[in-house]
Amino acid sequence: MYALPIEKIIESFRRLKIAVVGDVMLDKYIFGHVSRISPEYPVPVVDVTHEDHRLGGAANVARNTLSLGAETFLIGVTGSDAGREMLADLFRSHGLPADYLVSDASRPTTCKTRILSQNHHITRVDIESRTPVDSEIEKLIAGKLREIAGSIDAVILEDYNKGLLTPSLIREIIGIARDHDLPVLVDPKLQGFFAYQGSTVFKPNLSELASSLGMVVHNSDFEVEAACLLLEEKLDTENIVVTRSEKGMTIFNGEFTHIPSASVEVADVSGAGDTVIAVLALGTAAGLDIVTSAEIANLAAGTVCQEVGAVPVKAERLLRAWTEHLR
Repeated sequence: MYALPIEKIIESFRRLKIAVVGDVMLDKYIFGHVSRISPEYPVPVVDVTHEDHRLGGAANVARNTLSLGAETFLIGVTGSDAGREMLADLFRSHGLPADYLVSDASRPTTCKTRILSQNHHITRVDIESRTPVDSEIEKLIAGKLREIAGSIDAVILEDYNKGLLTPSLIREIIGIARDHDLPVLVDPKLQGFFAYQGSTVFKPNLSELASSLGMVVHNSDFEVEAACLLLEEKLDTENIVVTRSEKGMTIFNGEFTHIPSASVEVADVSGAGDTVIAVLALGTAAGLDIVTSAEIANLAAGTVCQEVGAVPVKAERLLRAWTEHLR
């Protein structure tokens, strides 16, 4: 089916160097169980059993490229607070360099705290700033990318609309990438959706695609294709990959390819989009065509949806999923 077996493709990922630029987050999970309602207010009381801290947002994308063997550089902004120190500790424990994190005392480190009972989400508490970073932070971020641009194989822009990826910084980053002939892969959010002119791969989900165009797009091949054609008119990008939940993915690179979703038992979809953009970047950097990259990314996303919380794809599970896919 493909020029290389999946084992060789994954092996090729280990020779790559990937830069991820975007909104870095600290994900905090509080696990427990609910056995009563508070006498103070009609809300559940969670008896905590344990806590866990994980890398989230752009940092989870970096975990995915790192998990598949690529040397990964994560460039982002944090506050000057305890959250930054916790992130730095997590970076070190995962083998990520923390040297490319820029500190901004005017904002908190983005932290999302999820409270779960028996693996069901009860609530989420967010600490964050969505204010755009100032020009000095932009210069520092662009400078971090310039330091490594000559030695990397692809750039991922991971936008969660937390203020880092301003239109001017996006233009600067894409310009740096062009100067070094690097592919740029974008995981966008609604704000700043059309700022990513000149990207190599643009990966919105169905909801983002519809909202950006100001129209209703039902999850059918026909309507998604029509929306992709409208998006192409507005956005100068080589490839569009639309993730469509239970309908899988649609790829547009001058022609359309529809990939059905992986048939797996879903426990949690959080982090699936991070896995998709990470594997698309690895495939593109390794020289795979966009359809092959997307098929591998689709299966990779299926494996992480089987676990609770945002977790990175593991090579052995991806290999197993691919083997089952070919049966």
